[in-house]
Amino acid sequence: MIKKRYMYFTEEILKENPNICAYMAPSLNARQDMSVAEVPKLGKEAAIRAIKEWGQPKSKITHLVFCTITGVDMPGADYRLTKLLGLRPSVKRLMMYQQGCFAGGTVLRVAKDLAENNKGARVLVVCSEITTVTFRGPIDIHLDSLLGQALFGDGAAAVIIGSDPVLGVEKPLFELVSAAQTIFPDSDDAIDGHLREVGLTFHLRKDVPGLISNNIEKSLAEAFQPLGITDWNSLFWIAHPAPVVLRYWTRLKPS
Repeated sequence: MIKKRYMYFTEEILKENPNICAYMAPSLNARQDMSVAEVPKLGKEAAIRAIKEWGQPKSKITHLVFCTITGVDMPGADYRLTKLLGLRPSVKRLMMYQQGCFAGGTVLRVAKDLAENNKGARVLVVCSEITTVTFRGPIDIHLDSLLGQALFGDGAAAVIIGSDPVLGVEKPLFELVSAAQTIFPDSDDAIDGHLREVGLTFHLRKDVPGLISNNIEKSLAEAFQPLGITDWNSLFWIAHPAPVVLRYWTRLKPS
């Protein structure tokens, strides 16, 4: 279902950094130099759109949650984004690295807790990813790596989350009702990633679909039972695998 993907790398960049095109050649320094600079810039573009849609001045943002698997550095991408956007120096920042495919669910859950436990909080959530750290040349004996190359691209998303919206001023689109997570049995090495001199390597076990199908019903029951929901087909829900963890939203409903 992928129709279009974006990638930071160009032919010129790859020619200047031939180790990036190899499967196991040291190239982390070059990848890091690009990622540290570009991940916050891409996140900024998404954040600007989210703030514009929100319709309030950015000075009202109290918290920033930034997530990426790319460009681990200090100060982090949260600090750099604060500077790029011109947010208040006192904004409360949280940087989350190496969350993998469940980054979006994780930052929404964290932002929900922050908003509900800090009166008047408005949390800017940003996920930004570029493939500079994962891209590499193919090797036929590691088809899981080749699969990842076929799936992943560059992109960013942002949203403002708060509780008790200001009537007549803020127009919330959805309500985050509940969040849950669980660990599947025998899933320790189902999907994993390792940061090495060659970049971030990732590996997928071929039985990941089976792990999900064999465990999903119990997980749905545990998540929905507190809400009194037993008919899964009455809702829109989706499962997405991630390293040892399956995270999902119990409900996103229009406000």
